Amino acid sequence: MTSVSMIGLGNMGSGMCHNLVKAGYRVTAFDLSTDAVSRACENGAQAASNIHECVSNSDFVVTMLPTGEHVLNVYFGERGVSREAKKGAVFLDCSTISVEEARDANNLAEKSGFSMIDSPVSGGVAAAEAGTLTFMVGGAKQTVEAANPILSAMGKNIIHAGGAGNGQAAKIANNMLLGISMLAT
Repeated sequence: MTSVSMIGLGNMGSGMCHNLVKAGYRVTAFDLSTDAVSRACENGAQAASNIHECVSNSDFVVTMLPTGEHVLNVYFGERGVSREAKKGAVFLDCSTISVEEARDANNLAEKSGFSMIDSPVSGGVAAAEAGTLTFMVGGAKQTVEAANPILSAMGKNIIHAGGAGNGQAAKIANNMLLGISMLAT
């Protein structure tokens, strides 16, 4: 059975985690909020008390974090994912961060021997809970293909926008178009 780590169980991450469990993945969940981890466990995930425990046996690591600083620290900090994940794990960052931070994370992942994609989402909390998110994905084609089943468990649209950071660029364009549409209305 494919194992997935889910780090970041806030408004979006909790629904994404639940949909991974519903799709039949063995999900290990971690968040700084013990209440969020408890809710994930009520929905079938396994709890982890730290990042090492969360990622040490996972084939895929999915993150949904507030800022690029958090993403870089969680993946590449002193006790980060890249130091603790099993060899060959694929990293999927679903956070909305800057293009540069996404490219930096991808480069650091490659230097650490891992594959990574930036896959920010569109659709909001309701789509995260319903499993109907849209993912705008940046990264190598083979990594996107490897991650496709995981993304498909959480969403209905997966758009490969090109190389590392391009998922974030597409998300920025999407947000700008939404803002323009709202202003026009």
